[in-house]
Amino acid sequence: MSKIVVLDYGSSNLRSVAKALETVAEGNHKITVTDKPKVILSADKVVFPGQGAIGQCMQSLEEKELDNVIKQCILKKPFLGICLGLQSLMEYSDEDGGTEGLGILPGSVIRFTENAKDEKNNTYKIPSMGWNQVYQRKKHPLWNGIDDGTRFYFVHSYYVKMKNESDIAASTDYICRYTSAASRDNIFATQFHPEKSQRPGLTLLQNFLGWDGSI
Repeated sequence: MSKIVVLDYGSSNLRSVAKALETVAEGNHKITVTDKPKVILSADKVVFPGQGAIGQCMQSLEEKELDNVIKQCILKKPFLGICLGLQSLMEYSDEDGGTEGLGILPGSVIRFTENAKDEKNNTYKIPSMGWNQVYQRKKHPLWNGIDDGTRFYFVHSYYVKMKNESDIAASTDYICRYTSAASRDNIFATQFHPEKSQRPGLTLLQNFLGWDGSI
């Protein structure tokens, strides 16, 4: 039985992520929510969910010494980031007056433009909240069984801009076209919430549980 760790830095959506993983684990994987470095480092796979402000997220990671734990895990374990779990992998975020990220993937986090209008002159709402289409930019094992353009659930005011096209796994349109999933080697991270995305989200989580980290 493989060990899956949901990294606990104090985010409020941990339980929903763990419950979704348990739903697709079917007794073949042990799901543990923890902030203990030794337990995280001993896991077979790591899930890093998050929501809220990135400044508080980075502060909590540093206080719990989880920033270095994440960097160690990413060297060799299948790793899934969700929402802030994607944004924190970037080098820098505009949020909270400017926040340094983990710098694992080259890219930045930018706030959606205020008062932007759609083609019908309606003002876009910020945060972007609700279902939106995810367009796959490259083949990946986590997309197995998921159609291109499938809708997933989003809640965010900031978006990721990658430096390298090769790191973009999917894009989504809202005010602008932005990266809604990133991947490199054994890392896969999403801006959307698979745990809130019904069947497509559960399929992605199930794919992650069966993924060995190779492309």
